[in-house]
Amino acid sequence: MNRRNNSSGVLLVLAAGVLWGTVGPAQVLAEPSASPVAVGGARIITGGLVLAAVVLATNPRSFLTLRRPAWPPILAAATATGTFQASFFGAVDRTGAAVATAVVFGLAPVSTGLCERLVLGTGLSRRWWAGTACAVGGVGLLTVPGSSAHADLGGIALGLAGGTCFGVYTVSAKTLTGRDVGMTAAVSVTLLAGGSALLPWTLAGLPALADPRPLALVGWLGIATTAAAYMFFVAGLVRVSAATAGTLSLAEPLVATGLAIAVLGERMAAPVAAGSLLLLGGLIVVSWPDRTPPGEEHGEPSGRDGSAERDGIGAR
Repeated sequence: MNRRNNSSGVLLVLAAGVLWGTVGPAQVLAEPSASPVAVGGARIITGGLVLAAVVLATNPRSFLTLRRPAWPPILAAATATGTFQASFFGAVDRTGAAVATAVVFGLAPVSTGLCERLVLGTGLSRRWWAGTACAVGGVGLLTVPGSSAHADLGGIALGLAGGTCFGVYTVSAKTLTGRDVGMTAAVSVTLLAGGSALLPWTLAGLPALADPRPLALVGWLGIATTAAAYMFFVAGLVRVSAATAGTLSLAEPLVATGLAIAVLGERMAAPVAAGSLLLLGGLIVVSWPDRTPPGEEHGEPSGRDGSAERDGIGAR
């Protein structure tokens, strides 16, 4: 994999992280009365429907590429998607947003790297470990100002489950990029299947979500932070390793912090400033182009470079 493809992959994953970083601030601004789990379910179901509509309008035959060999990673990704929503929102409810964010996003890049190592046999470079350590430390500092945070063991366990799910989803999606499937169709199926597990909460929250501001929130979350962001993320996975993508996704808490200060009027405390710089530094270290020989990345053969992108999204 050459540097140009690597750089484009980094930019795509960072674009996904930027969009994901708007989720929390958007929810605060909309002030929905529906439960967070209902909002999360509506978000991924809407995103799945949008992507399915895109596939049906542009290349409906790509659904036929989802043959039996592709179903194990698709089911793993769908399970991880639905479980992540419930785990993260449950962790926030039990232990507060600060601790939940620190646990989930602190574990996510590590779980992604380890999952990729176990499933795909990809090596983890010293630079990845250094950049990830900086980024995870930065996330921890971003959560320090929350004086109301409390450590609930059940909430921490849910946060650990959410961080693990992120790694499972990322490696499952990375595996799909090498199985000759239409990735837009595959992502739409994983979102709809994952959202179906949250359907009882989503249906119960429909009356509250029908109000103008919550409806606009679901529209933004479904179209921008799910349909577009997930496709950016998966397209980036064609060009970078899953471990690198997992660390780059930590742009999400960095963007969320910036929006909280700029839009929501929160103060820039010293730990937040230090955490932002540390996190940004970690992202730069991980995303800096390496000198890997063309056709390889972290020991991965170029034959798994994402030629599966038959539907054109994320294709070279």
